[in-house]
Amino acid sequence: MPGRAGQVRDVDALIVGAGFSGLYLLHRLRADGLAVRLIDASDGPGGVWRNNRYPGARVDSHVPNYEYSLEAVWRDWSWSERFPSREDLTAYFDHVVEVLDLAGDIDLNTRARAATFDSSCHRWAVTTDVDASYSCQYLLLCTGFGSKPFIPDLPGLERFGGACHHTAQWPAEGVTLDDRHVGVMGTGASGVQVVQEAARCAARVTVFQRSPVMAIPMQQERLDPAVQHAAKAAYVDVFRRRNSSPTSFADISRLDVSALDASDAEREAVYEAAWRQGGFHFWAGTFNDVLTDERANRTAYDFWRDKTRARITDAATAELLAPTDPPYPFGTKRPSLEQTYYDCFNQSNVDLVDLRSTPIDMITPTGVRTTAGDVDLDVLVLATGFDANTGGLTAIDVRDRGGRSLAERWSHGVDTHLGMAVDGFPNMLFVYGPQSAASFCNGPVCAELQGDWVSELLRFMRAGGHDSFDVLPETGPAWSAELARFADATLFGRTDSWYMGANVPGKPRQLLNYPSSGTYIQRLRTCAARTYDGFVFDP
Repeated sequence: MPGRAGQVRDVDALIVGAGFSGLYLLHRLRADGLAVRLIDASDGPGGVWRNNRYPGARVDSHVPNYEYSLEAVWRDWSWSERFPSREDLTAYFDHVVEVLDLAGDIDLNTRARAATFDSSCHRWAVTTDVDASYSCQYLLLCTGFGSKPFIPDLPGLERFGGACHHTAQWPAEGVTLDDRHVGVMGTGASGVQVVQEAARCAARVTVFQRSPVMAIPMQQERLDPAVQHAAKAAYVDVFRRRNSSPTSFADISRLDVSALDASDAEREAVYEAAWRQGGFHFWAGTFNDVLTDERANRTAYDFWRDKTRARITDAATAELLAPTDPPYPFGTKRPSLEQTYYDCFNQSNVDLVDLRSTPIDMITPTGVRTTAGDVDLDVLVLATGFDANTGGLTAIDVRDRGGRSLAERWSHGVDTHLGMAVDGFPNMLFVYGPQSAASFCNGPVCAELQGDWVSELLRFMRAGGHDSFDVLPETGPAWSAELARFADATLFGRTDSWYMGANVPGKPRQLLNYPSSGTYIQRLRTCAARTYDGFVFDP
């Protein structure tokens, strides 16, 4: 904790959030000689991986892509699976904190509540939910894209008499699913993972589907420590390729070929190879126009559909899970990775409720009432995702020079400079936030590349004797316009997804993630090379 009650702690930089970005920034800025403090609302490091305790939680990026490139961290660490579980990931974050000796500069169980900037001394005053506050020159927000759960407005939800939990608010002591009637609302990544676990042990599982998920095979593997140890001889090159790759993976890249220029046999072979490799290969490692051309995209969808339907025995269920015609372009919602998801629907204890044809009327004390009737439940799982990208930031009452909150500023749409700064909020940066590459970039990759950029910016300020920075007002609309052009030039703008902010009612619809991590990082480097184009420094 931050010391005695009521203490104001003075630091050069305050970091909010102990996920990949926050921990890396703490390590990096501390090495630069800054006095740094990191606060996090949770009881341990790991960000989203500390908080998401639901059954089956695991990452959808394979290792060693999904870890820091710091040799001190990877040298003595081994994973148990190609796609690590939440348990492995929290152990990894504990290992990171120990190896890098970060614990002494972290205040856990400390939630940032509000922040205001004092122009007279160029410092932020930050208050928390405990009896402690901070004064800092630089406020660095690393709240991630998934720190504020979204709970839909379901009539009667508060009257449900069974166990009801959002996947990101799962009790630490767990929830018994064995021999119970379990309802899962939501079919994104967390919904897929919960269904796979619940189908093994629950008396009945009812999946409430609004739109089908286009889940692709994980191709999970157990990892042998000896094999990993031998592979580490090549890790330096692996991480070099990963951190310079357009896809932020060392081993996934798109072909410089159109799906429409390949013969049927060639196209089938490319898709089949990516399918067998598993993970995001089928999403990010095939043809160069799958996400930009509707006809090319349809070839990928048809391959996915046929592969998926072949695993589902009931024709009507297959049509709901993998429709003949795509309900949205393939890959424009983040694909979930599955192991047994589609097989679950062949079990007698798993039902699918199509909310398009039979919408929910209300939640009752005993379950869910749709227009087709009542579904009795013991457990209701809300796998309904997050107020993604912006929610973690706007949950903090951060005020600009004029006293307006960030939430108010963004109420009609997000405007940032490079997805890292907002005019009127001096000396404030956010990493892995809205309008950055975030959801199209591996967390550790963005953490390192954006973190290095932040370090270099603050070094530039110290070398020049600058007390504060801001960004020009015109930079925000210009960057938003650039993302809008991406939405129009690709198929992302045609889909109501959390990429577009469309999963939360009332949230402005706009592309919230820069869809090319390689181009995005190059834009950051160009900005720095032009003496931080768009930034203004005082004095």
